[in-house]
Amino acid sequence: MDEIRAAGVVLWRDGPDGAEIAVVHRPRYDDWSFPKGKVEPGEHVVTTAVRETIEETGVVPVLGRRLPTQRYTVSGRPKRVDYWAAEADGSSFVPNDEVDALDWLPPGEAARRLSYPVDADLLGAFLDGPRRTRPLLIVRHGSAGDKRTFPGPDDLRPLDDLGRDEAVALAGPLAAFGPSRLISSATARCVETLLPLARATGMPVVTAAAVTVGADVDAGTAFLLALAEPAAVCTHGESLTKMVDGLCRALGADVPDDTSLPKGGFWAVHLTPDGVAGLERHSI
Repeated sequence: MDEIRAAGVVLWRDGPDGAEIAVVHRPRYDDWSFPKGKVEPGEHVVTTAVRETIEETGVVPVLGRRLPTQRYTVSGRPKRVDYWAAEADGSSFVPNDEVDALDWLPPGEAARRLSYPVDADLLGAFLDGPRRTRPLLIVRHGSAGDKRTFPGPDDLRPLDDLGRDEAVALAGPLAAFGPSRLISSATARCVETLLPLARATGMPVVTAAAVTVGADVDAGTAFLLALAEPAAVCTHGESLTKMVDGLCRALGADVPDDTSLPKGGFWAVHLTPDGVAGLERHSI
């Protein structure tokens, strides 16, 4: 039986006495829970988390680290709900047919308000880690044909039709994490992979020699470590596997068994001053 996929967030903001948590009331069920909803056909689960939060609350979330996944059955069908910590952007709640009330509560009061123990456990997982993290999004460029048949310098090899579709599909999931810098290898295929995100956010794509194919991988890793702002960095498959390995080792984090990515995929590394708070891998 097909699994129902859904996504949601533990939405938080800074309050006068610390973090405040958003809990929402659904009149259909008369319960208090977190914003969430089903993945639409063809939609990336990260995009679902953002879309559903906006639809249910009017608040735009900026995703942070991933939280535990919930699994249960609905009318005999398995259901999976992926969650992220998410900082609110400051927008005001807008009541709607699905959610008629949103309360911002201190964590203890939020835990008591929640209708389901599984949601209280999710809140506990959020509180057990850092609420604010800095994203480093390491992206592999989209499909760009075969370099053996491209009639020109490889640096100028562009995305093919599939790669352009992948670039468009990447824009939403990457934007969900709130990057404030877009950095690319100085090759056409990498720059083009970030162009839909640049158009959507109004940010320029800046090239960097350190993440360009042929550059020293240790220099690329050092470049990533030196970044101080939320960033999306598009590079090459032959480079990023070693960069992710080096980044994890330098920050004292466990190295994934497989650091590679498919074309159009990305790693979301969630950083704090103490190191890596989370690491998640996505494909399009």
